[in-house]
Amino acid sequence: MVFSRFFRNFVVENYRYRRMSDYKVDGGCNNISIKGCSKSIDKLNTYDWLADLPDNDKATEMVEVQFKPPRKGYYLNSNNLPLEKGDIVAVEANPGHDIGTVTMTGRLVALQIKKARLKPDAEIRRIYRKARQVDMDKFAEAKAREHDTMIESRQIAKDLGLQMKIGDVEYQGDGNKAIFYYIADDRVDFRQLIKVLADRFHVRIEMKQIGARQEAGRIGGIGPCGRELCCSTWMTKFISVSTSAARFQDISLNPQKLAGQCAKLKCCMNYEVDQYVESLKRLPSREITLQTMDNEYFFFKADILSKQITYSTDKHMLVGEETISARRAFEIINLNREGKKPMSLNENGEQRRERPADLLDQDNINRFDSAKKKKKKKHKGGGHSNQQNEAN
Repeated sequence: MVFSRFFRNFVVENYRYRRMSDYKVDGGCNNISIKGCSKSIDKLNTYDWLADLPDNDKATEMVEVQFKPPRKGYYLNSNNLPLEKGDIVAVEANPGHDIGTVTMTGRLVALQIKKARLKPDAEIRRIYRKARQVDMDKFAEAKAREHDTMIESRQIAKDLGLQMKIGDVEYQGDGNKAIFYYIADDRVDFRQLIKVLADRFHVRIEMKQIGARQEAGRIGGIGPCGRELCCSTWMTKFISVSTSAARFQDISLNPQKLAGQCAKLKCCMNYEVDQYVESLKRLPSREITLQTMDNEYFFFKADILSKQITYSTDKHMLVGEETISARRAFEIINLNREGKKPMSLNENGEQRRERPADLLDQDNINRFDSAKKKKKKKHKGGGHSNQQNEAN
């Protein structure tokens, strides 16, 4: 009791004057700069590691503002507003104004502009003010119309016979303009569509074409790996993927397995292809055959990363397989060039590599059922013997 009373008084005295905000950490940043960190709600979130430097906010008047992902913009803080990451602001638009969230201020904005490759003669718009309640009400009203507008615009495009799909709609903050994101295989003449949409929704219409990968990133989903799609979580630039990436990694050229949810080749095939290409340079050519005293061996398959090669005595099917290391294969190739043939592929103390055990080859798949039957027989036999002992 004395200890518990002492501990309670200690806690009260030491934590009496501390606020809840002293312990609040946004985005799980722990010991790093909390000022420049925010909850990672989308793939465009960037940690401002210069946020704690003195006069960082005054280093530049340019501010990074984010709208509906993946749209960002860079605006001039001409009114010298005290802005921080997370502030909601009203910015200049054409026409009217738009509502966005400040995602970066200070020195790193210049690096972000350079990364975005904005042209020097690009028009720089201004930040009007911090968003008021009236601005937020208009913004919420405009956002609530996006889904219904998208569904209705799809039907309008279908009625006009246009070979296109409208994947998303984004309203401007003041509701005076709407951006329609669409995908199409060929060029589309949507001049009539713009007239119909403008008459129906009474807003200014902007059409923006996106690719299949960009559409998958906007929609999101779960990939075959069990994780969220890379295009919707962290990828901002898409590099072309070819079937050669699958060949380098010895992946089966099955279109159903190689295609992602966007019906294009999976972006993840590019992640490790460079490592496989470097490893392939350390393996012998597939066209070279190995000569031994008793047979001729043809290349069948290779474990590229572990540098293990499987050879077969038949050129078209796996017969008399032998798995050796790449170092041993190069030794035999050099011996063959000198006109010599070793006794076998596995020589100089090397043991033949055992094949990995297949679980289906271990036993009959009904072995568990037979075990249950044996247990039932034992129980029946035990009960019969007990009855005989009682009778005796």
